Amino acid sequence: MRILFLKLLMAMSLSATLLGPAQAQMMPGTTSMVSGDAEEEVLPQDLSPDAINAMVARMSDDEVRDFLLQRLDALALEEATAAAPTSPMVRAQALWTAFSTPIIEAIQKLPTLFVKQGEAIGNFAATYGGAGGVLTLFGIIGLLLAAGFGVEFAVRTWLIKVRNPEVSETNSSLKEAVSFLVRRFLREIFGLVIFYATIRTLGRAILSPDQAAFVAPFIGYLIWMPRVAAAFSRFVMAPQRSDLRLVNVSDHWAKFIHRHLVGIVLLGAATIFIIDFNTQNGVSIGETRIGFWLDSLVYVYIAYIAWFARDGLSDMMRGTDPDNTNFDEAVARAYPYFGIAVAVGMWVIVRILAGLGNFTQVVGGAHYTTMFLLLFTPAVDTAIRGLVRHLVPPMQGEGDVAHQAYVATKRSYVRIGRVIALGIILALIARAWNFSLIGLMQDRAGIADNLFSFAMTVIVGYVAYEGVSLWINRRLAAEFTALGLTQEDAGDEMGGGGGSRLSTVLPLMLLTARGTIIVIFGLLAVGNLGIDITPLLAGAGIAGLAIGFGAQKLVTDVVSGVFFLIDDAFRVGEYVEIDSTMGAVEKISIRSMQLRHHRGPVHTIPYGEIPKLTNYSRDWVIMKLKFTVPFDTDPNKVKKIFKKIGQEMLVEELYKDDFLQPFKSQGVFDFDDVGMIIRGKFMAKPGKQFMIRKEIYNRVKSEFTAAGIDFARREVRVAIPGLEHSEDLSDADKAAIAGAASAAAQEQMTEEGAAAPKGPD
Repeated sequence: MRILFLKLLMAMSLSATLLGPAQAQMMPGTTSMVSGDAEEEVLPQDLSPDAINAMVARMSDDEVRDFLLQRLDALALEEATAAAPTSPMVRAQALWTAFSTPIIEAIQKLPTLFVKQGEAIGNFAATYGGAGGVLTLFGIIGLLLAAGFGVEFAVRTWLIKVRNPEVSETNSSLKEAVSFLVRRFLREIFGLVIFYATIRTLGRAILSPDQAAFVAPFIGYLIWMPRVAAAFSRFVMAPQRSDLRLVNVSDHWAKFIHRHLVGIVLLGAATIFIIDFNTQNGVSIGETRIGFWLDSLVYVYIAYIAWFARDGLSDMMRGTDPDNTNFDEAVARAYPYFGIAVAVGMWVIVRILAGLGNFTQVVGGAHYTTMFLLLFTPAVDTAIRGLVRHLVPPMQGEGDVAHQAYVATKRSYVRIGRVIALGIILALIARAWNFSLIGLMQDRAGIADNLFSFAMTVIVGYVAYEGVSLWINRRLAAEFTALGLTQEDAGDEMGGGGGSRLSTVLPLMLLTARGTIIVIFGLLAVGNLGIDITPLLAGAGIAGLAIGFGAQKLVTDVVSGVFFLIDDAFRVGEYVEIDSTMGAVEKISIRSMQLRHHRGPVHTIPYGEIPKLTNYSRDWVIMKLKFTVPFDTDPNKVKKIFKKIGQEMLVEELYKDDFLQPFKSQGVFDFDDVGMIIRGKFMAKPGKQFMIRKEIYNRVKSEFTAAGIDFARREVRVAIPGLEHSEDLSDADKAAIAGAASAAAQEQMTEEGAAAPKGPD
C-alpha cells in the first residue's frame, strides 16, 4: 500500500514537472528523466496522464523513492534560495549600481543629446506642418497670452480701484499688513484664475486637440506655475514693501530670494515640460538623458541660492522674537546648509530611482514637491513662532516668575505647532509619492502599520504632555504672581509670606503627571511596535515590591510628605523652623524639602525626619518693640507719640496695605536698673513686619528728639565714703577710684549678657 502511495505521489510530481514551467526549458520534442547519474528514458514532450502512469508503473520502488527524494531536495533548495535574506553588502552594491548607472549613461549619451533633441524638435515641426505651422502655433500662443493678460489686467485694475485700496506706508500695524498682503495675494490668485480661464476658453475654441496637447503644458509649466510661485513669494517676502514684510530679512536679500525662487520654479517646470515634450515627439527619456542634466541643474541652482543668500536666510529663520532659544539660533545658522543638504540628498535619491527604473514619481514631480516641502519646513517653523508670539495670551502678573511662565507657555505652543506641522508635511510628502495613509490604517498589517501606530501614539502622548505642562505652568504663574512677594520685600530676616497652597502642590502635580504620561504612552508606543509589554509590566511590579521592602525609609519619607501637604503645614516661600533649623521653604520634592537660611545655606530635610515644624509665615504676625526711657518720663506722653506714629503710617501708601493692626503703645512693661521699659506692638502681613519695624524705629527716634525725651543710658555709680574731702585726694587715689568704677561696670555688663535669652541669629 505504501509503494502504491509513493508511485501516485511521484506521478503527480512528474506531471507537475513535465507539464509545468520546466517544460518550456526542455529541448523541443523530447525530454529526459534522470535517476541517479544515468539517463533512464527519453520521453516525448507532451505526455498524457495515462502515459505518465504507465511510465511510473514500469519503475521499481527504489527508482520511485530516489526520484521523490531528489524532487523534495530540489524544492527545499529553491525555497531556501528564495527566502535567503540579502546581505547589507549586496544591497549597498545594488544601490551603488542604481546610483551610478544613470550618471554613466548620461555621460555616454551626451554626444547624441543635441542630435536627439533636434530630432524631437523636427518631429514636432513635422507634426504641425513644418516651420510655417510652428510659427502659426506660436502666434496663436501669443494671442492667447495677450488675451489672458489683458482680461487679467482689467479685472485686477478694477479690484485695486474699487475693492482693495493700498495700505499706508507708515504706521501700519501687523493686522493691517497681514490683511493687505492677504487681499493682495487673493487678488493675484484671482487674476491668475481669470488668466487661466480666459486662455482655456479661447484655446478650446481655436485650437485643435493636437495643438492643445502642446499649448496646455507650455503655458501651464512655463507661464502659469512661475507666476503662482511669484504670488506666494510676494506674499511672504514683500520685496518692494519692507514695512509689510512678514519675515525678518533686509531689502537686498528679500529681492534676491524672491527673484531666484521664481527662477528655480521656472527651471523645474521647464525640466518637466521638456521631458514631456520629448516623449510626445518620439524621443524617450532614456535616449538623451536630458532630464538628468536639467534636473541636476535645478539642484545646483538651489545650492547656489542657499550658499550666496545664507546671511539673509539665517536672518529670516532667526526672526524677531526676543525669547529665542539656543536651539532657534542654531537652526537659523544651519538652515542654509540644510537647504544644500536637501538638494544633494534629493539628487542622490532621484538618481537611485532612475537607476532602478522607477520613473513614475520622478516624471510626476514628486521629488520637487518633497524638496519644496523640506525646504519650506524651517519657514513654517518661523511662521509658527511668529503666530505664537502675537496670538499667545499676554503675560499674567509681573516679575521673573511671570516672565518665565510666559516664555514657557510660548515654547509649549511652538512645540505643539511644530508637531502638527511636521505631521502635515509628512502626509503631503507621502501623498506626493502615492503613499496612502488611509489605506495603511485600513490594512492594519505589516511593519509600516506598526511604525505608523507608534508615531501616532508618540504624537498624542507628546500633545498630552505639553497640554498638561501648559495648564499647570499657567496656574502656577498666576498663583505666584498674585501674591507679589519677593525675597527683597521680606527683608534680610526672611520670614516672609509664602505662596498659596495650590502653588505648593502644583509642581508635584506637574512632575507626577509628566511621569505618568511618559510611562503610559511609552508602554503603548512600544506595544504598537509589536513588542510584548507584559514582561515589562511584570518587571515593574517586581521592582516596586523590591523598592517597597528594601527602602522602607524612602516610603516613610514619601508618606510623611503626603500628610504634611494634606495638613497644609508649609508652603513654598514660608519661613519655618524644624528642630532648630530655620529657613524659607525654597523647594519641595516627593521625598524631602529644602530650606534656605537667610544667610545663604540650604538645608535638605527628609519628611520622615521632621518631628515638629514651626511656621513663622502663616496668616499674620505680631511684632512687639521695647523702648527704655528714664524714670522721670511721662508714659502718657510716650503713648500719644506711639499712637500718632501708628495713625500716620496707616495712611501712607507704602505701608497702609501691610498693616493688619496699627502700631500702638502697651504701656509700661517693666523696670530695670536703667529706666522704664515701654512696649509697643503692631500686627502685619507675614514678611512685611521687618520693613515696618525699621520705619517705626526711625520715627520713634525722631519724635523722642522733638519731644525732648532721651533714651535711658546705662550708668555706673560708685559710692565712696569720705568723698566730701575729694579735694584732698591725690592723683593716685583718683586714678584708683576710676579704675574700680570701670571694672564694676564691665562686670555688670558681662553678667547681663550671660543672663540675656538666646535667639536665632
